[in-house]
Amino acid sequence: MQFARHRRLRQTANLRAMVRETHLHMEDFIYPIFVIEGENIKNEVPSMPGVYQQSLDYALEDVKEAVQLGVRSIIVFGVPNEKNEIASQAYCEHGVVQRAIRAIKDAFPELVVIADTCLCHYTSHGHCGIVENGTIVNDDTLELLAKTAVSQAKAGADIIAPSNMMDGFVAAIRQALDEEGFTYVPIMSYAVKYASAFYGPFRDAAHSAPQFGDRKTYQMDPANRLEAFREAEADVEQGADFLMVKPALSYLDIIRDLKNHFHLPIVAYNVSGEYAMVKAAAQNGWIDEKSVVLEMLTSMKRAGADLILTYFAKDVARWLKEGK
Repeated sequence: MQFARHRRLRQTANLRAMVRETHLHMEDFIYPIFVIEGENIKNEVPSMPGVYQQSLDYALEDVKEAVQLGVRSIIVFGVPNEKNEIASQAYCEHGVVQRAIRAIKDAFPELVVIADTCLCHYTSHGHCGIVENGTIVNDDTLELLAKTAVSQAKAGADIIAPSNMMDGFVAAIRQALDEEGFTYVPIMSYAVKYASAFYGPFRDAAHSAPQFGDRKTYQMDPANRLEAFREAEADVEQGADFLMVKPALSYLDIIRDLKNHFHLPIVAYNVSGEYAMVKAAAQNGWIDEKSVVLEMLTSMKRAGADLILTYFAKDVARWLKEGK
């Protein structure tokens, strides 16, 4: 009888490792941090065990540990004390993110520091743009996003990562950066960002929940696939250097689509809800956290992600070291 013997290549751990197609490396991961104003503050986010809002002193200790574990890139989110309708702290020279970027780059000059460029953390209404008569106004918002990106680049950010989903945001930011002499600073566009239910815990961490309505007029409908191509194509034309898909786990097909059609690095955002579900199940003893996390992140890499933004980055660093 003739039939294929696929199991021949699965007989031992070393043999399976020899033919493994997808690998996780520390270079793949971006570690998010949340910096809050003040000193000696370290507040655990209730819905995200192991994730903290940290004042800069604690954040520097966190980054130091991450660097020692092998993390090579981080993304900085700010939690300001002051919020208003024009998000003035987002582009303030001495804003919480700008101060954090300067301090982190001074302490760890080789670390790649990415700045999240959005307004929702800084607006009193929690939306990602200027609001007039209950509507998020696109073009006026672009001016503030451009100012924010320039202020972050001046602070020393290596990469600008705009996450607002306004039309034309990459073009506006690219033009502003170039005019200010930051032609070498790349843009990591949140090109395909869905209006997802998986963001809930992040809003606890960043204090960014909208005070009215939702974000469905600017973030994408989770049911849409072809729209992702239009969004990504526009960002490529406008000068994006990376394309991000957010969330990751329920959108692996979109990650693969972008990988197949574009020649830029593809970034997957393993978002807060994905993190929280794993943590909750693990704390209840329902799953093996390490195995589930590594399988989940491997699926993102297999789908086509070149980089993965994940709150598990330090955990994965430890696990990868244990595996050597």
